[in-house]
Amino acid sequence: MEEDLTTGFRFYPTEDELVEFYLRNQLEGRSGDSMHRVIPVLDVFEVEPSHLPDLAGERCRGDAEQWFFFVPRQEREARGGRPSRTTGSGYWKATGSPGPVFSKDNRMIGVKKTMVFYTGRAPTGGKTKWKMNEYKALDDRGNVSAIPKLRHEFSLCRVYVTSGSSRAFDRRPVGVRQTGTMLTNDVAVAETSFTVGTSPEISMSGGEHVDLSVDTEMVDGLTEPIWEWEQLNWP
Repeated sequence: MEEDLTTGFRFYPTEDELVEFYLRNQLEGRSGDSMHRVIPVLDVFEVEPSHLPDLAGERCRGDAEQWFFFVPRQEREARGGRPSRTTGSGYWKATGSPGPVFSKDNRMIGVKKTMVFYTGRAPTGGKTKWKMNEYKALDDRGNVSAIPKLRHEFSLCRVYVTSGSSRAFDRRPVGVRQTGTMLTNDVAVAETSFTVGTSPEISMSGGEHVDLSVDTEMVDGLTEPIWEWEQLNWP
């Protein structure tokens, strides 16, 4: 029997959880119905942004702030072409340069690209409040190259509407300590505890706490990138 949806359930993942846990499990074929009830598989670029909230995972369908999707690689991209990001009413346009995503122990585990939806046709379209973060994981399957390679089979997209809030990517209520359970198949395999407004930390056995904070200069500065972003070959 399907488990009942918990009253008041909210999905508050951090970026390292999105890449290292959810996206990694999807790439390795370890996701299942429980995970897809939170993050379904959908080519978001074929759907109008306003329709996406109704297509979100059933456990997140009532969320009015953000929605998550596993996006499979398009066939044209698999053949070496550029992916289509055009819908019937407009198009998604990348803004800025891709940025790194770090794990809790400060390892780079993926990259993030931000996009904005425009109505009409490029390059004269009208900018909307719909935005998207597209996450891709680094290929850790024996890759010893100095230039990181990305996994392209799936990306994970966070779709949201610009709110003007400086906390757009951390919607956990300020000052509230809560527990977020990461789901796979029919079991909870990891549980992370956060104190919002301070540094996130993970609870270990014996009561030990490990700091998950990341050096913001490494994330925001990028004054001396390890490689040229174009070398990642992310269309």
